[in-house]
Amino acid sequence: MKTKTHSFTAKLEIIGINPYVAIPETILQALFEAAGKDKGPIPITGTVNGKPYLQTLVKYAGAWRLYINTAMLEKSPQRIGEEITATIGFDPKDRTLAMHPLLKEAIDGNPAAKSVFDGLPPSRKKEIVRYIANLKTEEKIASNIAKAINFLLGKEKFAGREKP
Repeated sequence: MKTKTHSFTAKLEIIGINPYVAIPETILQALFEAAGKDKGPIPITGTVNGKPYLQTLVKYAGAWRLYINTAMLEKSPQRIGEEITATIGFDPKDRTLAMHPLLKEAIDGNPAAKSVFDGLPPSRKKEIVRYIANLKTEEKIASNIAKAINFLLGKEKFAGREKP
């Protein structure tokens, strides 16, 4: 399913340490219509100065913003005030990341860890699943699954996070 892509130009701004561009209201309304919602994260795709990106549109501090990271625009934090050309469209593709089978087995095999995992916010669950999914070697996967279980059991940090 292909959705409509909208083009616009905007000045790169910053909130805290995060560069972003404001999305024109008419485009925002079209994205809400395509997504079938105007609350919660909205998966999007498009280009910044011709370079493709895959991103999630979120509302923060009362405003919807397209956050521009350095993968989307090189040295974006140093380019505040620059005018960029962007395209944006709703991305209907499923972005669910499958849990590594060994992680699933480890969590399911430990009722205490499973209980904690099930009680985590969706973003924290996704963080753990994504961390393990991005590992390349079986050795790293196994050692980090053990760390993840210990994290869930409150025994150690995991991926820079304090114990839950």
